[in-house]
Amino acid sequence: MTNTISGDSFPTEILPLTKADLKSITRKSGWKFNWKSEIALDDRDVFKLTIEGNPHIVQGLISLTDMNDHIFLWLIESAPFNLGKPKLYEGVPGNLVAFACKKSKDKGYEGCISFTSKTKLIGHYEKTLGAVHLGNHRMIIYPNAAEKLITRYFNTK
Repeated sequence: MTNTISGDSFPTEILPLTKADLKSITRKSGWKFNWKSEIALDDRDVFKLTIEGNPHIVQGLISLTDMNDHIFLWLIESAPFNLGKPKLYEGVPGNLVAFACKKSKDKGYEGCISFTSKTKLIGHYEKTLGAVHLGNHRMIIYPNAAEKLITRYFNTK
C-alpha cells in the first residue's frame, strides 16, 4: 500500500476480522456496508487489511466464501479515509482482491475468484484486475490474471 501524501510504501497483513474490530467499523463512522451482519453469516470469512504491525487501524475489508472450486467475493470495501481523491492510502482494493486470488490458489483452485459487480464498475474491474465479464454482472478472475495480482501485491514469483 502506498501513502498518497509521502509516496512511501508499507507492507500489509490480512487478518481475520474480529468482533472487537467492529466497534470502529460502523455506518456512523463512514463504512457503507453492514460488516456486523456480514461477519455473523456462517458461510462467510471476513478479513481486514492492515499495515504490518498496526492491526487496530483497518484499511479495508473483504468477505469471502469457499465454493469448493473457486472463491466467491461477496463484499469489498476500503476504509472511509481511503476513498475518493483525498484518500490516505492507494492499493487497498487490489491488495484485498489479490488476497482472495492467493487464497484460491492455496486451496488448489488456481487463483480463480468470482464476484458480482455494479454496472458502472465492470469496465474498471476488467482494466485494473484483468477480470472477465461473464454477463448479468457476474465477473471472474482466471488463473493468468490472478497470478499477476498475486505477484504484484505479494511479491511472489
